Amino acid sequence: MSAETPQGMSASQARKLEYSIIGLCVAALVSIFQPFSQFLFSAGCIGVVVAGLAFNLMPFCRPGVSFGQIGKVLLIVMVVFAVVVALALASALAYSFYLKN
Repeated sequence: MSAETPQGMSASQARKLEYSIIGLCVAALVSIFQPFSQFLFSAGCIGVVVAGLAFNLMPFCRPGVSFGQIGKVLLIVMVVFAVVVALALASALAYSFYLKN
């Protein structure tokens, strides 16, 4: 009896993850450049940000990489994004105080 440890994603799982990230990017861009619906444009703008963050996972879409590692990378990307958004909001607030004076 051998206790095998999980080897990570298979080649087909890695390919599906990669294609889904690329599909998200394409769908977001198509939503932005369509001329019919303001709602689709707004959803596309949000989609471009999400797809841009998800695109950071592309180097890890390889066979053998575990879903836990993908989750760690996703968590790091989200923390960095939250810090950047907080700094941008703090900067805007500080600038508004500067303009009041």
